[in-house]
Amino acid sequence: MEASAQTFQPRTFSIKLWPPSESTRQMLVERMTKNLSTESIFSRKYGLLSKEEALENAKEIEGACFVIANDHFEKEPDGDGSSAVQLYAKETSKLMLEVLKRGPKRKEVAEVSVVDMSATPRLTVFDISRGRRDFLDADEARELLSPLAEKGNAFTKICFSNRSFGVGAAHVAEPILASLKNQLVEVDISDFIAGRPEDEALEVMGIFSSALEGCVLKYLNLSDNALGEKGVRAFEALLKSQNSLEELYLMNNGISEEAAKALCEIIPSTEKLRVLHFHNNMTGDEGAVAISEVLKRCPLLEDFRCSSTRVDSQGGIALAKALGTCTHVKKLDLRDNIFGVEAGIALSETLMKLEGITELYLSYLNLEDKGAVAIFDALKQSVPLLEVLEISGNEITAKVAPQLAACITIKNSLKKLILSENELKDGGAVLIGKALEGSNSKLEELDFSSNMVRRAGARSLARAAVLNKPHFVLLNINGNVISEEGIEEVKEILKAGSKPADVLGPLDDNDPEGEEDEDEEEETPDEGEDEVDSKLQKLTVE
Repeated sequence: MEASAQTFQPRTFSIKLWPPSESTRQMLVERMTKNLSTESIFSRKYGLLSKEEALENAKEIEGACFVIANDHFEKEPDGDGSSAVQLYAKETSKLMLEVLKRGPKRKEVAEVSVVDMSATPRLTVFDISRGRRDFLDADEARELLSPLAEKGNAFTKICFSNRSFGVGAAHVAEPILASLKNQLVEVDISDFIAGRPEDEALEVMGIFSSALEGCVLKYLNLSDNALGEKGVRAFEALLKSQNSLEELYLMNNGISEEAAKALCEIIPSTEKLRVLHFHNNMTGDEGAVAISEVLKRCPLLEDFRCSSTRVDSQGGIALAKALGTCTHVKKLDLRDNIFGVEAGIALSETLMKLEGITELYLSYLNLEDKGAVAIFDALKQSVPLLEVLEISGNEITAKVAPQLAACITIKNSLKKLILSENELKDGGAVLIGKALEGSNSKLEELDFSSNMVRRAGARSLARAAVLNKPHFVLLNINGNVISEEGIEEVKEILKAGSKPADVLGPLDDNDPEGEEDEDEEEETPDEGEDEVDSKLQKLTVE
């Protein structure tokens, strides 16, 4: 293979993904601000941030993560920047979660003094994750963890993420953690063995597991550790002792089929579990079947994420059926798997039972038209409080636009509709745009990028963004084939609707001179719009 690579040198194109543009960075800040200040499972538990505090935190998070990712990129200047982008996304997600779990800032001293003039606020969160990323030896761990060893401390939440513990450091932590068993309720030991050899990493995990065994935890994060089956079993003592867990995070853990089966065997009780995140693993079908058994023991589950886990049709069907027992689910994220049509149909049957869903993420599941129609028909009859529907990259065509339009028209709580990277074309864009014009007054974001949309479709989507949409903030029609005249018309429609210029997302990937496919069967833009109007008149919404 090496010899052939040397003799044949294909033409290459260099695409730089880093650094992001200022508009992209600002868009990220705005999205984080909305997420941080929107009611969620976290706000109900920890309190809701004001928009002002959310914006302040979003700016700090973006700035810090940009520096981290940029430093990473500068060390690998010959790369395309993809690893920097991934790091940027990972760090922003992690810091956002910390802010959500911290909740709004307290009005501290003045309020405390009213109750007791001698009282002083006591720290409850011990977090070493924001320091430099490095390897810890015993001496460094002893100094770093010394506040936890102080008698009478009030720490109930610890985060050791982003520091790599060796065996020596783990032995220092062991008695300290054991002394806190009666007070700890949240433990984050994600990404705490980075760069360690397997034998050492397993020993460290075993030490932490024994030290924390018996803690009555509500929150446990083991993400970003290369667990595999051996790692899962290294945490057996800790996991088996948990009967009150409400949140469990197992993301980016390299959890295979065998590791998933081990989890199913080891986790004894999930009756109180409300959040289970199982993202970016290599679980596959058999592993998904094992996880589905865990789901059957989670009657109170509200937030389930099983994205990017290589699950095919068999596993998708198993997960879909198991979710039917989780009737309290509010947020469901199954993105980036290989479900296919049959699993999509199975999921549609389950959605009829999940009346409380507010966020539904079904992108890149190979649903195709048949699977998508089943989903849309189910949503039309259920899930009345849906706020977010993301169903990108499923090869959905304009043929199913009537079912989609009928579904979204009656979703009065819908705030975000993401339909990017499908094949809806002008016919679908016009029909969906028409359906949105007189409905969905809470809609904030519409993403119709990369759908082979032209001028007529773009105009229809722009009109939908301004009519009866006081909270609308982003229209993404990038990656289409909209003429320059069409773009100007979109801008004029938005301007006439009193929308600021930045409501229209970036257009750097739009191809104004793009040609239709040879097998394009759509009518001319105006004829297509007339035809869609007639279809819309026949549309029934039950």
